[in-house]
Amino acid sequence: MAVKATRKAIETLKADPVMERLIEEHGALVRRDLKLDRPGDAYGALLRSIVGQQLSTKAASTIYGRMLDLFGGHAPTPKQLLRADPDKIRAAGLSRPKIAYLRDLAQHVEEGTLELERLPDLPDEEVAAQLTAIKGLGRWTADMFLMFHLGRPDVLPVGDQGIRRAVKVEYRLRKLPDAKRLEKLAKPWRPYRTLACLYLWSSLDNTPV
Repeated sequence: MAVKATRKAIETLKADPVMERLIEEHGALVRRDLKLDRPGDAYGALLRSIVGQQLSTKAASTIYGRMLDLFGGHAPTPKQLLRADPDKIRAAGLSRPKIAYLRDLAQHVEEGTLELERLPDLPDEEVAAQLTAIKGLGRWTADMFLMFHLGRPDVLPVGDQGIRRAVKVEYRLRKLPDAKRLEKLAKPWRPYRTLACLYLWSSLDNTPV
């Protein structure tokens, strides 16, 4: 992961008293998370994102493993996925809508409308636009991909329930903040909003994987 808790980033975030406290309380946990190796394969990361939607981490891992078994223990290439019998994939525990999403992802890659090798060179909004053009990939998934796969330093996933809950608790708000309130509150964290989110998730002991 390219996001780093540099001295400059920490100093910027500590200008916010709430963030300063979170850094003191959860700094060690976040430093450990930043050292975790995450798979570098963009296509595989997106496959896992679709498989894992609305599932616990354990259930998602089990079903993803079963799907890999159907393809000799490795992630299917787009061609393999499009040629496979959908009912065969369904036997791994995937719903029909998720299979349709996986096939749409594969179709976009095959047709070249999603150029995976170019994503690291594109601005955040262009990456998000390409990903959300695929069925089953919404803005939240695009934000997670930007943060954890591409290591973009200034992403604020306004639709993430964990971030909203953490902000409500830590900033003592009466209700969950909407996107506009979150954007305003997060202005002092720029250009390190991704790192700020890691501290917020750590306060919930609910860091995404």
